[in-house]
Amino acid sequence: MTVTSETRADEFARQTDQYRRELLAHCYRMLGSLHDAEDTVQETYLRAWRGYDGFEGRSSLRTWLYTIATRACLRALESRGRRPMPSGLAGPGADPDAPLDPPLTDVPWLEPFPDTAAGADASAGDPAAIAVGRESTRLALVAALQYLPARQRAVLILRDVLRWRAAEVARLLDTTTTAVNSALRRARAQLAGLDADGAARAAPAPADARQRELLDRYVAAFEHADVDGLVRLLARDAVLEMPPHATWFRGAEAIGRFLAPRLGAPGDLLMVATRANGQPAHAMYKRGADCVQRAHGLIVLTVAGARIDRLTVFLDAEWVRACGLPAVRAGGATS
Repeated sequence: MTVTSETRADEFARQTDQYRRELLAHCYRMLGSLHDAEDTVQETYLRAWRGYDGFEGRSSLRTWLYTIATRACLRALESRGRRPMPSGLAGPGADPDAPLDPPLTDVPWLEPFPDTAAGADASAGDPAAIAVGRESTRLALVAALQYLPARQRAVLILRDVLRWRAAEVARLLDTTTTAVNSALRRARAQLAGLDADGAARAAPAPADARQRELLDRYVAAFEHADVDGLVRLLARDAVLEMPPHATWFRGAEAIGRFLAPRLGAPGDLLMVATRANGQPAHAMYKRGADCVQRAHGLIVLTVAGARIDRLTVFLDAEWVRACGLPAVRAGGATS
């Protein structure tokens, strides 16, 4: 029987599509950008399709795809600097009452990673593997990875997240196991050095009733423009950052002073629960003069114990849509 090109394409899709979402998460960890990760996954599948006839099964198909994807990420990183967060550029803002500086649109900011992008659904696979995947896309960890040289970053992800053997990583990088182990030690040491600002902090425990109550109170405070109530939910040294604005604030009192004139009146903001980077998040909708609520941005939360430790506000409606939510609510046509 002659195998047609269409049949070959169907076989390729059937064999490889199951890895697409985990490859997207892998490329995001490497690149710090959902958009760049999507482009790199597309490149990976194009290269894999072109080389599929020559794939001889010397490794698993999954390992082969990860090899192509990692090498594509390393090529992409050759001409790109790290993707920062505002807190990685300068110290905290000194005056929460001052006008906010204009956004820096020429900075390649670290981007959020909606859980829907990785298919983070416990019904879709091994819950333990999903938990590891969520932890390894935490904003703080991905931000910390940006400080590592590209090859160290690859080594750390392949060894500590994907649990590859040192010999496998050495073959991918065309180096020795000694060099891989040395790079892994340096990468771990650098991440540990960033722990003073919480960059390598352990992932929070799964949501429980206490955390759900905390998040409900947080939503109520935002929607009722209750600044005092919101401040009571924050850790004393909580952080608020808002890319693409470089200004950020540390401390519950400073955050409250900054937000007070910006929350508007009760009902001006609507918060819709979602998840990003394996963390609780909320799509923020802002009510206009026509009473239509339009997507305004995405807030990703870091919860530590009984308090909110960090609010990362991505002020772009695009991230609301990326979470699978509509751009317009309450009387407006969705899009």
